[in-house]
Amino acid sequence: MKRRTFLYTTTTGVSGLMIGCASSNAITVRNQFDLIIKNGVVIDGTGKAEMFADVGIRDGMIKVIGKIETMSADRIIDAAGHKVVPGFVDIHTHTDSAILRLPTADSKLRQGVTTEVGGADGDSRAPRKKKEDDDEQLYSDFDGFFTHLQQKGSAQNFASMVGLGTIREMIVGEDDRPATPDEMEAMKREVKKAIEQGCCGVSTGLEYTPGSFASTEELWEVTKAAPQPYRLYASHMRNEDNTLLEAIDEAIRICRHSGARLQVSHLKASYKVNWYKQEIALKMLDDAIAEGIEVHADRYPYIAYQTGLANLFPLWSRDGGTEQFMNRLKDRTIVEKIKPDTLRKINGLGSWDSVMITSTKLEEHKDYIGKTIQQITTALTVDPFEFSVDLMIKENGSVGMVGFGMDEAGTEMCLRWKNTIVASDGGAYSPASKSNPHPRTYGTFPRAIAYYQKERNVCSLPEMIRKMTSMPAEKIGLRDRGTLEVGKAADVVIFDYNTIKDAATFLNPHQFTIGMPYVIVNGVLAVDANAITGKLPGKVLRSSQFSV
Repeated sequence: MKRRTFLYTTTTGVSGLMIGCASSNAITVRNQFDLIIKNGVVIDGTGKAEMFADVGIRDGMIKVIGKIETMSADRIIDAAGHKVVPGFVDIHTHTDSAILRLPTADSKLRQGVTTEVGGADGDSRAPRKKKEDDDEQLYSDFDGFFTHLQQKGSAQNFASMVGLGTIREMIVGEDDRPATPDEMEAMKREVKKAIEQGCCGVSTGLEYTPGSFASTEELWEVTKAAPQPYRLYASHMRNEDNTLLEAIDEAIRICRHSGARLQVSHLKASYKVNWYKQEIALKMLDDAIAEGIEVHADRYPYIAYQTGLANLFPLWSRDGGTEQFMNRLKDRTIVEKIKPDTLRKINGLGSWDSVMITSTKLEEHKDYIGKTIQQITTALTVDPFEFSVDLMIKENGSVGMVGFGMDEAGTEMCLRWKNTIVASDGGAYSPASKSNPHPRTYGTFPRAIAYYQKERNVCSLPEMIRKMTSMPAEKIGLRDRGTLEVGKAADVVIFDYNTIKDAATFLNPHQFTIGMPYVIVNGVLAVDANAITGKLPGKVLRSSQFSV
């Protein structure tokens, strides 16, 4: 044992217990702090320069930032040579259901995420109606979901947006048609109810059914139902490749008419022919800011996206839901009409070698996971398009994919932009999982630091930390987290700047971050010396409790 560690341990032990003189009963005197982080370099999340300071934590709150002389603490961590930063706030996630199955949220927790924001891409856990074939617990409203999650417990804090696609499916259905006046009013009531029950904004997934069937006017009218200051519009836009600029224009118009604040989800220009549009897209967002609209974007630090294989097929073929989509894929006349649209997408990506299978349901197809469609079909000597149609039919439309569609220059440009928030667009996984998720589920935040900040120098380290902490916290109105300040919640990450690295890869994603030994949630060590403790100190964060 090091001498410093010995002194901290023995001093703490002596100061923690005293015997009263006037009584035979032992009186336990509580230590001044639950946890002291000593000798670290503090980056407070505001963008300010780093500083040497100790951090004292008690009752889940930050009590002191500065030089702490006392040794009166239940636990002392020597953070010499390490950065001490606020816990990361992941503003765009898909951990909604995973956090119930995996409350320790292994892959997200180990990369420093202390607060998850769910309900992304128009899809949220509530409000939903039970269907005959549903095998998962559904929630008619957010009060039920939030209450269940708080009772079950989680290692992370959790907030959520409400998905307009989810609301449309419940009220209108999965058909491509306008909402009736009565349905419009019903959708507005659901938005208002979700916000009142704690959601921090609305989200859309306009490349997915049934959200894609909503008109621009419907979207701004339904968004307007969200009371201020919770009128945040986070959008997976209608397109991120050939009509990217038109999609950005629509998102801006929706916010202009609804009075909402805009968050462009995973901003990118996909397909080589569209890479030049990244700069134009950022200029459009800057112009909207100059107009007076509050605009941010979120982005993961990778050049490949993840979605469902169904997204390679035209939107019209998916009208009406999975059953009708499958029926069309079984009709050769319709498949021949689908083929040109799908091949245009593949040509945009470059080839079938740019499409990697990441998940299947059937065991017989598990060998495809981690391989590109070109690799699979070359080995099988079959046509890639015909293989994709056949696979979709056999899997009932449930096939995951990664598409290598972006470039490094555009990714750096986006991450460098003043209002870009670092976000994973991923869920939580355990290394025991048999799936092949995007490496962003394990490596988003360390990769942004180690590669894009340290190696590529897209911005300063304090600015990169701000993009992960106070910027997303402020965007959703979260006032008691996102910065290291006295009086704020003690969500803290300690990492070694010299060794921090994302280890996850596309072929081997289930690998934890290197160089991030401690993660603290509400004053409790959720990751201790690179090990998940199993403690569940997370809180459900309802917007009415934290927004101003």
